[in-house]
Amino acid sequence: MALLPVFCQLCDMSHPKRRNKTAGQQWPYVRFSEPENSWKVDARTKDGGSRRFFPTRGEAETFAQQCRIHKTNNGTSAFGNAELARYGWTINRAVDFALAHLRGQECSVGIEAAVAELVASRRAAGRNEEYCRGMMLRLGRFGSDHKEIKVSSIDAKSLDQWLVALPVAPGTRNTFRRDLRTLFSFCEKRGYCTGNEAAKTEQATDIDKPAGIVTPSQAAALLANCGDELLPYVSIGMFAGLRRSELQKLDWAEVDLESGHIEVTAAKSKTARRRLVPIAENLAAWIRPLAQIAGPVTTVGLRKRFEALRHRAGLKDWPNNALRHSFGSYRLAVCHDAARVSLEMGNSPAMVFAHYRELVKPKDAARFWSLAPSDAVTQKIIAIA
Repeated sequence: MALLPVFCQLCDMSHPKRRNKTAGQQWPYVRFSEPENSWKVDARTKDGGSRRFFPTRGEAETFAQQCRIHKTNNGTSAFGNAELARYGWTINRAVDFALAHLRGQECSVGIEAAVAELVASRRAAGRNEEYCRGMMLRLGRFGSDHKEIKVSSIDAKSLDQWLVALPVAPGTRNTFRRDLRTLFSFCEKRGYCTGNEAAKTEQATDIDKPAGIVTPSQAAALLANCGDELLPYVSIGMFAGLRRSELQKLDWAEVDLESGHIEVTAAKSKTARRRLVPIAENLAAWIRPLAQIAGPVTTVGLRKRFEALRHRAGLKDWPNNALRHSFGSYRLAVCHDAARVSLEMGNSPAMVFAHYRELVKPKDAARFWSLAPSDAVTQKIIAIA
C-alpha cells in the first residue's frame, strides 16, 4: 500500500493532461491547457506579452525557444517594455540611441566656442572680412542668448522659437537662419552634433519689395551738397555701384580715368572675384578734379559725415544701400542687359533682374545719367527739387 502514492504520481506525470506545470521551467512557459486541448506557450511579462497555443508539444517548445533567442538578440522590446514595443523600438535600439546622444554630449562644445571656431575657419579659408564680421555679429547674438549650452543640446524647435522672437524683417531673419545652418553644418562635420537641426527650421516668408533708390532730384541735391572729401564716395557709389565696403577699401591707383574703368580687386570684393566697372562720362566729370595717383578714395569717419550730408540735402529717409541700388536700377534701364549689369555689380543676373528691372522710367534714367558738375541740367534738377 505504501507504493500506491508513488505509482499514482508517476501516472500523473506521464499523462499529457496531468503535465500542467513543471518545476524550474524557463520562460516562456510551456504547459498543456486542458480547456483548449493544446499546448500553451505563455510569453507574458509584467509589461505585456501574449500567449500562443499549438497542437503538439514540439511546436510549442520550438516557438518558446524562438522567443528566448529573440529576447536575447533584441532585448525585451516585445516582452519586457510595452512602451518601447508600442513605438516599434527594441531595448538595443534604445540603448544605441542613448549612447549616441551621450557620446555627442561628451564630444560637443558650447555655442560660443563653436561660433568662434567657425569664423576662424572661414577667415583661414580666405573669406571676405565683411562676411566674417557679419556672421560673427549674427551668430554672436545667438551665442550670447545660449551661454553655456552645448551645440548637441539645441533642437529645431528651440531654434525656430529663437528666430521667430527676433525683432527683424523676414529677410533678415532668413539671413540669421542661413548662418545657423552654416554653423550646425560645420559642427556636424566636426562631430559636435549628430545632425543639422537648423536645416529643419522654417524659412520666413519674405515679401519681395523693390530696392530703395534715390530720384534724380535727390541725387542732384546730394551731389550739390558734397564737399571734396565725400564727393568721390557719393559719385562712385551712385554712378559705378560699388558696395560700401568696396568703396572704403578703394585706392585711387585702381581708378583708371584714361582707360575708363575702376578695378575692384578680388581681395577687396565681397565675392572675392576681380571685376572692372566702367566709368560713365558724368562720373568722370565728377571725380577727375579730385583724382590722385594713389591713396585712399574715402576718408575716416565716413558714416557721420554722410549722415550730415543727407541732412544738408534734405534727405530724411534713406533706403538701405541706396547709392548702389540706384546705380543698378538706372543702369539696367538704359542698357537693358541684366548679364552686363551683373558683371559690373558683382551680382548674379537673376539677382539684378529680380531687384532692378522696371524700377525707373526711361526719362528718369536719362535725367540721372545727365547729372554732371556745373551743368545746366543738374542745376535745373536741383531747382526743381
